[in-house]
Amino acid sequence: MMNIPSSEPSEVYIALGANLGDREQTLMAAISMLDRHPKITVLRTSSIYETDPVGYEDQPAFLNMMIAAQTSLAPEALLAVLMETEQELGRVRDIRWGPRMIDLDMIVIHDHAFTWDSETLTLPHPRMSERLFVLIPLAEITPEGTLLAFVREFMGKLEGKEGVRRWKTVNWHSVSEHSAN
Repeated sequence: MMNIPSSEPSEVYIALGANLGDREQTLMAAISMLDRHPKITVLRTSSIYETDPVGYEDQPAFLNMMIAAQTSLAPEALLAVLMETEQELGRVRDIRWGPRMIDLDMIVIHDHAFTWDSETLTLPHPRMSERLFVLIPLAEITPEGTLLAFVREFMGKLEGKEGVRRWKTVNWHSVSEHSAN
């Protein structure tokens, strides 16, 4: 396990998903709530993708996307913020991989070489390499480098790309417009 100094900002990639209610509005509300946090700045957003459910398949299609954010929070503290945000937006945990108002998952901090393993959090996300609805939007916002090469390698191994359809482009404001932090 590697510790991130709480005073040194790190780039984190967070997956967002929703398949109940006004899915797009809920995704945008989650991004805004995270960006308003004093120790989180949203840097980039992927497009929104409509995706077929995975695991528990008897449910509506999801809208999924990825954000890159900068944070000085330690991984466990960021996880707590993500869970609080889910709860504020109406997340109920009934069925594993079941329908939900919002799902926020930390995927990677810094790059895929950074690891974190605790009772509540494993990084990189243990199933990221199996899920195109994570890899496709992640590849869209990841700069050239080892993380992008890692993502592309796994994307090339997976089938089912037709189950991940670009739904809408998101134009998130630039960091220079960010005034809450």
